[in-house]
Amino acid sequence: MAIELYNDGHHACYTFDSLVSGEHGIQSNQFLILDGDAAALVDPGGDLTYTPLSVTLGRQIRLKEMDYVFASHQDPDIIASLDRWLMYTDCKVVCSKLWTRFLPHLVPGYQSARIVDRIVGLEDEGGRIPLGDSVIKAVPAHFLHSVGNFQFYDTTARILFSGDMGASLVEDHPGEPVEDFEAHIPTMKGFHQRYMVANRACRLWARMVRQMDIDWLVPQHGRPFKGREMIHRFLDWIENLPCGIDLLDESSYRVPR
Repeated sequence: MAIELYNDGHHACYTFDSLVSGEHGIQSNQFLILDGDAAALVDPGGDLTYTPLSVTLGRQIRLKEMDYVFASHQDPDIIASLDRWLMYTDCKVVCSKLWTRFLPHLVPGYQSARIVDRIVGLEDEGGRIPLGDSVIKAVPAHFLHSVGNFQFYDTTARILFSGDMGASLVEDHPGEPVEDFEAHIPTMKGFHQRYMVANRACRLWARMVRQMDIDWLVPQHGRPFKGREMIHRFLDWIENLPCGIDLLDESSYRVPR
């Protein structure tokens, strides 16, 4: 079922939050951005999500005419269904330039030679992507957690699709916005401490995001953050969280006996 995040009659954004349950694989959210007849899919996932997602999308758009698939990074729950989207749509795939030579490994050999012109590799600083009459900004989020990582900012809807940043592992109602931040922390803390590379990256990212005009921060797993107050609660928390290599010491690297 699609959850509407924004709709002004011309531009719209939707979340699909229930295509994968936690018992079959980590819960994940997929996103659709529409601007008139233009369409972009954000982090569509793998084989677990492809069939239910494509069926659902087919009720809203002409799949063949999909303009873009945006991939925040290279993980299987982000882009493992690449071969299907390339085969059944005319989309271009937007990702970090670091992954442009890795993504062909996700498609059959007979397809690989034909996809080179359909992969758009982003430089590290990101950039602006026209979608219909709107602009989507690819925002740098490197090492949060992937070495080549982008988030996608919808300048019309003022939504930041934040990938793994802000992710939570919740059992029920992942599409509902966070209401009690303190109660939500236990669903996020372990994930961020393990998957985010270092607090320095988190702090630099939070500083950048504070300068943006954002109404929604929507991660790829779990619940979104709605409204400036809740978004800034998250930024305050993440910029002070030790994570990744901050937590390593000699005991982290021992030869098993």
